[in-house]
Parts: sequence; structure tokens; C-alpha cells
Amino acid sequence: MGRFAALLPELILSIGGTVLMMVAAFTGRRGTGLVSWLSVALLLAATVALIGAPSHAGPIFDGLVTEDLFASFGRAIMYPAAAIAIIAAHGWFERGTEHASEYAVLIVFSAVGMGVMVSATSLISLYVGLELQSLAGYVLASYRRRDERSAEAGLKYFVLGALASGILLYGISLLYGFTGTTNFTGIAAAFARGAPSLGLLFGLVFLLAGLAFKASVVPFHMWTPDVYEGAPTPVTTFFASAPKVAAVLLATRVCVVALAPATDAWRQIVIFAALASIFLGAVAAYGQTNIKRLLAYSSINNVGFALVGLAAGGPKGASAVLFYMAVYVVMTIGAFLCVLWMRDAEGRPVESIESLSGLSQRQPGFAFALFMFMFSLAGVPPMFGFWPKLLVFTAAVDAGYVALAVAAILGTVIGAYYYLRIVKVMYMDEPAAPYARVREPVQTLLVIIAALIVSPLGYLLISPLSNLTDRAAGSLF
Repeated sequence: MGRFAALLPELILSIGGTVLMMVAAFTGRRGTGLVSWLSVALLLAATVALIGAPSHAGPIFDGLVTEDLFASFGRAIMYPAAAIAIIAAHGWFERGTEHASEYAVLIVFSAVGMGVMVSATSLISLYVGLELQSLAGYVLASYRRRDERSAEAGLKYFVLGALASGILLYGISLLYGFTGTTNFTGIAAAFARGAPSLGLLFGLVFLLAGLAFKASVVPFHMWTPDVYEGAPTPVTTFFASAPKVAAVLLATRVCVVALAPATDAWRQIVIFAALASIFLGAVAAYGQTNIKRLLAYSSINNVGFALVGLAAGGPKGASAVLFYMAVYVVMTIGAFLCVLWMRDAEGRPVESIESLSGLSQRQPGFAFALFMFMFSLAGVPPMFGFWPKLLVFTAAVDAGYVALAVAAILGTVIGAYYYLRIVKVMYMDEPAAPYARVREPVQTLLVIIAALIVSPLGYLLISPLSNLTDRAAGSLF
């Protein structure tokens, strides 16, 4: 029973999701609200169940998964983010397209996959968790069946996701063929026997390439802007937050546990991917006119900064990655919740940056919230978004990678332009047509909470959050 107790959050979501799927089948559209709020309750119950989880239970189920503080920390970020995506969708779809109960159930099962991803200690469980999360994502991207953009987004995501899965599986097969095991500790032992063979290095490269696609890391980012723009905005909110955390944390565990003896090999790949993501995410966002595409490049840019912490290696680097992703989720969800408020007088979604013109004069509270999220994403002090960037830069400098830190700081300066451009449009341009007034108290409360966290008040969280991320990172080593 102890083994099952360690996976209590996943059991809650799996059993609850199955029951809700039956409820959705029998109630149809009439039960959409009920299923949505029950799904939110499930995700919050799974988050609460993490409180009693052991901080380091070690591998369970013959080494397929592990229950440690690193996995628990990741799930504590992802499950609430998934719940917020369900809450946001309930209000958004009511004003436009059809909204069925399946939406919330798909996110619940996607959350199960993400929980397995961050707990995986075997290439088999890694792949199963990743595919469970991805399969739900393909359906969610094309959720608006009558919308051409949504259908296109789902098709692109599916085709490129299938290609990435093939690359990942090829890397897994090579690693298994040359090591004789799929267990992370066994793979690490094989790499530690001496200079890795060409087959092992190819397996490492293909494995990291497959994971890079899931995290939308350059050069495997090509799907991100199109899918983020075409998918329904609540789905984009979900894609930009919880699955991204799962992919980055999974890559972190793979690198520092399974590939630890080959650090010199994977570090070169991670440094290239980090810098490429930072600079492409910064430069490609310059000419964007769609707010969702701009935030897609923002997510690519931010993952690059998180990878700087991974490249630094060691407990300090892993802790910086965890801290960065925790703050990134709050900033991104807050920004997308503001985008959900962008509706014309008839209640239809508006996505153009131009429509934000003069927002400070029309809706000053809305403009101020978006201003805080933009400044925090840009890493401008005294906003809280400055601190996680400082942590990853410090970790890189302490590890001796000063040039990497300097290049990443330069990328921060370049990327700040497009965040500040949105602020300029809101506060300095002539007012555009007003948005419809939004009356969604739960969503408004979430925006206020997120804005308070990314404000200078967020610095009060530094000490407790740092202690938690240090302990969580330490459980990997």
C-alpha cells in the first residue's frame, strides 16, 4: 500500500477522471459546468495530497517512477495551473463556441501524464507520461471543430508531435540497445564506465531532441507560434504553463540523473539550445501583431533562461530551474488571463496588439495588471520576474560559465523591447474601440493574486520558495 500512497495524486486524478468521463457521457452539454468544477476540485485535491507525500521515497514499481520532493514540487505547480485553465475556459467558451464536458476531462488526464513525466525514472514511464499528456493536447488544440485556425493548430501539433515522438523513441531504443536497461540509474552506470560510444551519444542527442520539442526549445520550436495562435485561448494558457513545466523538469531529471556522467556532452547541447531560444524568442517577437503569437515567442524565450540554470548543473542550477519555472507559470497565466478579457462589444475574442491602444484610459485596472505581467516577464526590477533571472545567471557564473551568463543578460535586454512596446501601446497611444466589460469574479480574483505575486510583494516569497527549491533540487543528487 505504501507504493500506491506515494502516487496518491495520480490515483485521485485517474480514478476521478474516469468517473467524470462517464458523467460527461451521460449528461452531455447539460453537465459541462458540473464536470468543470468537479475537475477543478480533483486537481486541487491532488495538490493537497502532495502535502503528506514523502520527501524522498526512492524508486517504486521496479524503478519506473520515484516519489521525491522534486516531483512533488513540479506537480504542485502544474495541477493548480491546469485547474486555472479549466476555470478560464468555462467563461470564455460561453461567449463563443461550443463548450463540452470533455474539455475538463482531457485536462485532468493530461495532468496525470504530466505527473508521471516529472516522476519518471525509466525511459518507459518517461514515454508513457509524455504521450498521455501529448494525446490530450492534440485534441485540446483542435477543440473548436468549426474554427479553421483551431483545426490547423491541432493538425500541426499532431504531425510535428508524432515526428518528435519518433525521434524520442529512436533515442530511447539506442540508449536501451547500448546499455541494456531503460532505468535512469542503469543508463548513468553505463555512461560512467568510460568514454561513451558513438551509439550512446546518438541516443543522448535524439532523446534530448524529443524532449526539446515538448518544451518548444529552439530549433524544435516551429510549432509553437502557430499552435498558440490557432488554439482556443484557454488551451493556449494551459499549453504555455503546465506542460511546459513538465517538459523542462523532465529534461532536468534526465540530464542530472540518467546522463550525469555525460555532463560534458549534454551541456554543449543545452547551452546552444538556451542561447538560441533566448535570442530567437527575443528577435522573432519584434514584428508580431497578434498578442498570442507574441506570448508564444515569450515562452520560447523564457524556457531558454531556464535552460541556462540547467546548463550550470549541480544542485544550485537545478534549484534555479525550479524557482524560474514556478515564477514563470504565475507570470504567463496572469498575462493570458488578461488576454482572455480582450473581447469586442459583441463578446468575440480580440487578439491584436493594436486593440490595446489607450487601454489605460479606458480600463486602467486591466491595463495596470497587464503592465505588471509584461514588466515581470521582461525581468525589469523591482518586479518579481527579475529575481528568477538573477538566480539562473548567478548559477551560471558560479559554475564558471560567465560568457553564457553575459550572453543571456544581453538577450534579456533585447527581449525587453517587445514587452515594453505593449506597455507603450496601452499608455501612450490613442484609445481604440473599448473592450466589453468582463464580469467573472473568479477570474478577476486570479488576476489580482497573480499580479500581487509578480509585484515587488513577491520578494516576500524568496526565502520560503528558495528553501523549497533547494530541497527539491537536492533530492535529485
